Amino acid sequence: MSAAAREGGRLNPRVEKLRRMLDASPDDAFLLYALAMECKRDDAPKALELLQRVIQLEPLHSYAYFQLGQVHESAGRTDEAREIYQQGMTAAARAGDEHARSELAGALNALGD
Repeated sequence: MSAAAREGGRLNPRVEKLRRMLDASPDDAFLLYALAMECKRDDAPKALELLQRVIQLEPLHSYAYFQLGQVHESAGRTDEAREIYQQGMTAAARAGDEHARSELAGALNALGD
């Protein structure tokens, strides 16, 4: 069991609640994103899986791209992060979300060349 599912040696109630809710609604992008955020620190592979699923379900979910890029970046996979940030900028532009596009551009620029 991942550290994200445990809190102080016991099951993390947020993670367990989200998992139960997802059992009832497995294609709920909001729930998938929320669980990914819970997993992001301690279970990067699970966070990657969940964020990719969010993007499959909602291709214009700009912040899923941002978070996915951050997970790649924190694992030292800067090429993957760069690609995800670029895809996210495209999605944000298509969604008309200039704020998200700007945040994704900032993350991309922070990676450098």
